[in-house]
Amino acid sequence: MADTFRKDPEAISRLTPEQYRITQQCGTEPAFRNQYWDNKEPGIYVDVVSGEPLFASVSKYDSHSGWPSFTVPIEPGNVVERTDATHGMVRTEVRSAHGDSHLGHVFPDGPPQEGGLRYCINSAALRFIPLDDLEREGYGGYRALFEPAHDTGSAS
Repeated sequence: MADTFRKDPEAISRLTPEQYRITQQCGTEPAFRNQYWDNKEPGIYVDVVSGEPLFASVSKYDSHSGWPSFTVPIEPGNVVERTDATHGMVRTEVRSAHGDSHLGHVFPDGPPQEGGLRYCINSAALRFIPLDDLEREGYGGYRALFEPAHDTGSAS
């Protein structure tokens, strides 16, 4: 399935100026003034350029930072980490593996019970696919993330 995800020149040509600035020029959008920072709908977030699955709403939480924040990627192999020493600080940049889009940064101040990481992601780098659209959009395999776990224990 990863073979189908790539940096798509046609998709890049359709980006808004803000999406291009964020994904192709390592920009950052304003806190609290971006599309998904407060989105609470169930679904997954994919790279706006390649379509590769990146994060799921089940790992999204309110970090009070003003950007969408996640504890883990949906597919760890689709998120690449790089050292970012710009702006007089050292941070860890996250990019999509196949689309090479700048997504945001990961910080070690996330919920400890969830692994302690906060993937702070720019909304402009993402396309949200609601739970009800997963099948139609070709991401039906991720539907299981939203199904309640079945109890395998027996009643006494």
